[in-house]
Amino acid sequence: MVSIRLSRSGAKKRPFYRIVVIDSRKRRDGRYIEKLGFFNPIAQGAAERLKLNLDRMEHWISVGAQASKRVSELAREAKRQPAEQKAA
Repeated sequence: MVSIRLSRSGAKKRPFYRIVVIDSRKRRDGRYIEKLGFFNPIAQGAAERLKLNLDRMEHWISVGAQASKRVSELAREAKRQPAEQKAA
């Protein structure tokens, strides 16, 4: 089964996650099929916290990929993000 989940990178105590499409049997940081974006939980100031290609994510879900719970929450946040930027 194909899943959409987070893959950790970054230094010790400074996490940075890629949002990837990967075979569910692969290890957390194993080879992925496609990178959909990134999530930086410790972003401050002008640094970008979340970037996600929603079109590709919808494509993968339509062909049967399962998104993890955290990625689903991040996708919901990414859908709200452009509306917040226009209001500012």
